[in-house]
Amino acid sequence: MHILIQWLINACAVYATAHILDGIHIKSFGAAILVALVLGLINAVVRPVLLFFSIPFIIVTLGLFLLVINAFLLQFAASLVGGFSIDNFGWAIAGSIVISAISWILSSLFDL
Repeated sequence: MHILIQWLINACAVYATAHILDGIHIKSFGAAILVALVLGLINAVVRPVLLFFSIPFIIVTLGLFLLVINAFLLQFAASLVGGFSIDNFGWAIAGSIVISAISWILSSLFDL
């Protein structure tokens, strides 16, 4: 049950982010649910590999390179899911920050 609630929270965060930021576009809430699923799978499979190989960059930039990784993964999800698009990499960075913030706030409200 916890996983389903977190999945819906992430879908709401993606949907809200698309309405907050002009450079991120989504067609429907169904697309947001699919984006949340794809992002969850990408974060479970691809992100650990990217983090491992980028440890030196993360250390040198004091963790700021994590924003680049998150933005890259968000753009990768946008390339896989129809109905979800990001105009450029700058919007992907902003989108990853806003999605993280909204997910954190909603997770705190639901005590997850």
